[in-house]
Amino acid sequence: MTHRDARRPRPSQPQKVSELVPEVLDELGLGDTSNAVGLLRVWDSVLGERFAPHCRPDGMRHGVIHARVRDSGWMQRIQLEKSNILARLEEAMGEPIARDLRFRVGDFG
Repeated sequence: MTHRDARRPRPSQPQKVSELVPEVLDELGLGDTSNAVGLLRVWDSVLGERFAPHCRPDGMRHGVIHARVRDSGWMQRIQLEKSNILARLEEAMGEPIARDLRFRVGDFG
């Protein structure tokens, strides 16, 4: 059996790159990276006009989204919306991608 034969069988129909990339990242153990890319696409719409300008995702590790918030006042306001934000993220992504959302005050520059 050659190295190519050890891989999964090739599909008979062409596949979209948008379908393949998450599969490949998962196979490489980079599933959080795939989720992080999707997260970046929907972040502003999920947070909405009120919160998006004051909060930016820093990354995702082990199912936890880490985000920077402009100052402690905004962190408190956004923290109160955490469960709603996680629910809207799940809806926007079509699956649960994070089990928690953690904030820290940080510079956006």
